[in-house]
Amino acid sequence: MLDQSLCPVGLETLADRLAMSSNSSQTPVHEYAGAAGPVTVRDLSVFYRDRPVLRGVDLSVPPGRRVALVGENGSGKSTLLRAIAGTLPERAEVRGELSAPDDLVLLTQEPPFRDDATVAAVLAGTLRPLREAVAAVERLATRLDRPGAADQYAAALEWALAHDAWDADRRAEQAAQRLGLTGVLEDAERRVGSLSGGQRTRLALATIMTRRPAALLLDEPTNHLDDEAVALLGEFLRGLPGVVLFASHDRAFLDEVATELIDLEPGEFGTDGSGGRRFGGGWTAYVDARTEARRRWEETYLTQQEELSRLRAATRLGNGSVAHGRGPSDNDKFIHHFKGQNVERTLARRKRDAERRLEEAEAAQVRKPPPPLRFRGDLTGAAGAGRVVQVRDLVVPGRLTLDRLDAEAGERVLVTGANGAGKSTLLGVLSARIAPASGTVEVGARRVAELTQDPVFEDLGRSPERLYREAAGEGAVGLPELGLLHPRDLTRPTGALSVGQRRRLALAIAIAHSPDLLLLDEPTNHLSLALAGELEEAVQASPGAVLVASHDRWLRRRWSGREVALTGGDGGAADGRPGAVG
Repeated sequence: MLDQSLCPVGLETLADRLAMSSNSSQTPVHEYAGAAGPVTVRDLSVFYRDRPVLRGVDLSVPPGRRVALVGENGSGKSTLLRAIAGTLPERAEVRGELSAPDDLVLLTQEPPFRDDATVAAVLAGTLRPLREAVAAVERLATRLDRPGAADQYAAALEWALAHDAWDADRRAEQAAQRLGLTGVLEDAERRVGSLSGGQRTRLALATIMTRRPAALLLDEPTNHLDDEAVALLGEFLRGLPGVVLFASHDRAFLDEVATELIDLEPGEFGTDGSGGRRFGGGWTAYVDARTEARRRWEETYLTQQEELSRLRAATRLGNGSVAHGRGPSDNDKFIHHFKGQNVERTLARRKRDAERRLEEAEAAQVRKPPPPLRFRGDLTGAAGAGRVVQVRDLVVPGRLTLDRLDAEAGERVLVTGANGAGKSTLLGVLSARIAPASGTVEVGARRVAELTQDPVFEDLGRSPERLYREAAGEGAVGLPELGLLHPRDLTRPTGALSVGQRRRLALAIAIAHSPDLLLLDEPTNHLSLALAGELEEAVQASPGAVLVASHDRWLRRRWSGREVALTGGDGGAADGRPGAVG
């Protein structure tokens, strides 16, 4: 059975509703029509135990638009998608108004299927409502003489046509083939838990390409995908007539797919420069607009603070600032007293004017620009000398075959290849997390650290600060000094952090002791766009050896080190499950 995160949110199943319509002429048409419409959010705020995650969000996404959510890790992108889909946990307090089509699918960052589900069951769960929609239309066509049957038939037919239900089986087969899942589907009883991260994501994409919902919500959809799968996803989304709302840190994908961006941390002048969150265009154009908006904000704040200081000083005026002179020398005290009264009246008028202008200026002032969260650490220690990696005739059955790989101290190597080529397996072998069946692997680095794709923490109830201290031990740089997590998040339960924030914590633990060899598996996955850029710069400036496995096209286009393309593996085995962290 398909996991609820990929089912039409708010519906039992289309089949159930169509069955109701075929048995009762009194079933309202809207119960199963699933008409397309916009996703609308009005003044949405979400709180967890009085802690705000989102505040005052407004957006409207009509059919045919592809809107991307951007923002720092923890800014609420996943929360917004789950709120729209109605899948937030019960402890979440939601305020505001939400509306979306019933025919809505949410694809989350986490693996969307149960590990014990079979691939065949997943695809059958996807096809079932479409097949039954066709059957229901044919059944209703024979009952058009019944009261209200014509409206029911028209609504059911409209739904089936909108989802191209008659072509669903062919579309599912074609999607699986184009996504490289043919080998996976040959073993119908294969468990989802045996698939790699990339294969699970591609299986999820096959279901939504078959399903063609009226509203599609995607959370980091390109994570774990190779170039071919990303290109296919982009093609599908550009041709989808319904609503597409997605959160992504994939800069190239944002440029290629998004018709507009919504920044959940837009700054004082907003995403559009005028206070709104929306920006019409892709990521590359927005980078310049966001930089300019930040510059305006900082300049406006400094100018306002200077004016406020001047006005505050004006409210403290003394008599000497209005009239200067000596006391009466001709014993004409009346004239001197008269002039003094004029001075006091002038002073009082100036003070009142300054106080009024100060009150207006304080009400209109912009808030102080918060310092951006920036990575301030070193990824590795000193370069050292000599060879740090030497691999010969490496074989991990079903995962990787590699004849040769060498890496010198201080060298940066980019490992590329399609899903299933063995990139994660290679890094796991070098970190001694995965044992090869044959071949020789020599790692000459004294300290080796690995960032896996999906780091696991043993106790999510502990704070990031505690987990880091326990994992890093004495002598490591302090977690706050790295600039990877906001100070307010250091003492929260790790389980309350976003996926991206937990990945930041795992990165902090990996680099705590300045490793001589750093292994990074899809390092930009789940990370904010700003940190992804900073991490790329840190890799290029790193004195020690770094091996990076990545599908990130933005990173690869700008890579200046050596590149190793893997073609091994059979595409049918997992890339290696991550080890525990902390």
